[in-house]
Amino acid sequence: MMSASEIKEVINTTCPWSGKPVSDDSPTRYRGRVVGFCNPGCRDKFEAAAKVFDALIDQSAGRASR
Repeated sequence: MMSASEIKEVINTTCPWSGKPVSDDSPTRYRGRVVGFCNPGCRDKFEAAAKVFDALIDQSAGRASR
């Protein structure tokens, strides 16, 4: 769970998945920034998708450096 001070660091006011206002119970930290979501379900979908995309980017970067 994030602290109250971390929640204040949320960089967005609307959920990137639904467009609804962010909720205090649903932030996550991504690339050093705090991103807010409207509910834990949207946050969890984002975290899962981010892991997949980050892995693809890392794979692609590995191939490019060869």
